[in-house]
Amino acid sequence: MLKQVIPILRIFDIAKAKEFYVDYLGFNIDWEHRFEPELPLYMQLTLGTVTIHLSEHHGDCTPGAAIRIEMSGLHQLHQQLTAKSYRYLRPGIEKTPWELEEMTLTDPFGNRLVFYESSAS
Repeated sequence: MLKQVIPILRIFDIAKAKEFYVDYLGFNIDWEHRFEPELPLYMQLTLGTVTIHLSEHHGDCTPGAAIRIEMSGLHQLHQQLTAKSYRYLRPGIEKTPWELEEMTLTDPFGNRLVFYESSAS
């Protein structure tokens, strides 16, 4: 029985990752792991029911991945993010021909997070 998919996204700078994912998007850090103090970081973040892993390990994943996150309250999330005045990103909401509204965010490492909901919601 399948239960959950957890995407792994590549990062290169821990401070930038935390600024984007924790301070800007509002994810919580569940745990961080290193095999030794100077080795790459691997961590789990959650926001609501969404779980993602961030990794500095070169063999875990490739930069420039894209994930799609279905949600409700897209406009409220957009307002919250806009109010934070994050200096590197000013996302908008796009209405798609396939009847979704989408807000695409690109993290500091080239990974894309597409938050979306049905236009009929």
